[in-house]
Amino acid sequence: MRKNLGSLPGVFPMPVLMVATYDENEKVDVMNVAWGNICGMDKIALNLAPERKTLKNIRLKNAFTVSLADEAHVKEADFLGTASGNVMSDKFERTGLHAVRSSRVDAPIIEEFPVTLECEVAEIRESFGEIKVIGIIVNVSADEKVLDENGKVSAGKLNAIMFDQFQNSYYTVGKKIADAWRVGAEFMKK
Repeated sequence: MRKNLGSLPGVFPMPVLMVATYDENEKVDVMNVAWGNICGMDKIALNLAPERKTLKNIRLKNAFTVSLADEAHVKEADFLGTASGNVMSDKFERTGLHAVRSSRVDAPIIEEFPVTLECEVAEIRESFGEIKVIGIIVNVSADEKVLDENGKVSAGKLNAIMFDQFQNSYYTVGKKIADAWRVGAEFMKK
């Protein structure tokens, strides 16, 4: 039997995306964005509230980075999604995380997050009271510790965290259960 839960953002898992920007004074700002995902082979889409400092910075610099939060930094990721850069001027500094300037875009890379997408703004538009930011991914950088023997990111080594909107909780991802585009191949033969 099914139970109706009403209208809610009920997609699981949701990636925990850490969006980093520079402001007009080159100060680092990082925000945990719950609503974002890949929307093309070289594009990522973010949904941001209009009042976000991160959005102001994205408009200013036409660039941002998106890092995948990992289990080792869940406290920092959660804090960066709770505190507002508009209210707390030392938000990033409080975490103890470190930033370096991307060589590809005018945005910071947070060293502790193991995988980072470096993005240029392709489009910004308003829809349903939210601002949609589409970024072109110009580079992906990864800490060697999360790469497999073929030089690809290993989900098992990454220990990325996912957000559960049903329970307002974080979970880790990493157990491989099947090979994509192969596990369902038997149905092609029918």
